Amino acid sequence: MQTWARELGFSQIGIAGVDLSSAEPGLSAWLAAGFQGDMHYMAAHGLKRARPAELIPGTVSVITARMDYLPAATPTRPGEWQALELSRLTRPAEGIVSVYARGRDYHKVMRARLQKLAERIAAQVQTLGHRAFTDSAPVLEAELAARSGQGWRGKHTLLLNREAGSMFFLGEIYVDLALPPSAPVTPHCGSCSACIDVCPTQAIVAPYRLDARRCISYLTIEHAGSIPLELRPLMGNRIYGCDDCQLVCPWNKFAQRSALPDFDERQGLTGQQLVTLMAWTEEAFLRFTEGSPIRRIGHERWLRNLAVAMGNALHAGAGEAVGDAEIRASLLARRSHPSALVREHVLWALS
Repeated sequence: MQTWARELGFSQIGIAGVDLSSAEPGLSAWLAAGFQGDMHYMAAHGLKRARPAELIPGTVSVITARMDYLPAATPTRPGEWQALELSRLTRPAEGIVSVYARGRDYHKVMRARLQKLAERIAAQVQTLGHRAFTDSAPVLEAELAARSGQGWRGKHTLLLNREAGSMFFLGEIYVDLALPPSAPVTPHCGSCSACIDVCPTQAIVAPYRLDARRCISYLTIEHAGSIPLELRPLMGNRIYGCDDCQLVCPWNKFAQRSALPDFDERQGLTGQQLVTLMAWTEEAFLRFTEGSPIRRIGHERWLRNLAVAMGNALHAGAGEAVGDAEIRASLLARRSHPSALVREHVLWALS
């Protein structure tokens, strides 16, 4: 099975059982604290998220899969790619898109390949009921991955692997076939608190406990409404996602380049000026983000995020590449936008 998985671009697969009852108290407490914010789907299915056999009746095993996503052109010298990414924060007129979102939408890539893997397995057994997921259903992905030996949960709540850090996607195949579970691995975070210390909004409120409402990835992607005023200055020039907790993690010195060209960076997105991105019409936004995970936030949220970054750039002094006057002119052009959400963030930026 590992050979088939690698042929399909996966880095590793594992097997987990379906008894996640020990994870239920933690999930319930997280939901009770309201840490899910606007992500109502996290609570909508109750504890089905921790009960695979309730989500898909008949499920007795879960095949977990991991897929590295660093672009092939990522620098290979130790620490170089992390330093390159962190240096973007020193150029406030440049928009930062999370590394995972610079190529093709991982949902499409993973799901299609998980389905192919399931079909190969099905061809070897008489009958196989299966369903593939990747970030697309009420599934405790990181928990299942940890239980199946893919890695351990870091203090930022992401999965960490000794050979690959955390720069990978996760997916699952729920099957009605009893398979021998993989052995879990021991955690290796020790006393390190780099991810907690670096978080711009202090969203990691305690080790292994994330308040999504403060997380920049949540605010720029999942959150549909107005971004809280006190968090806007902390977002800097991050316009889609945030990688800071991963960039400082010592284990990401082992992060692997993707075996697939799908996650190579698209031209015109990485290192792009905020004013250039703000000038995109809705039609241009849809064209430039076709097949990209960015498209799912829509043009309105895109402009909201850009407005916050531009306000922060004005506050920081954008530097020589793009002057304050050009940023102001770009914001003024959006001051009468039909969306009240966009107008509010533009006015905030101009103030």
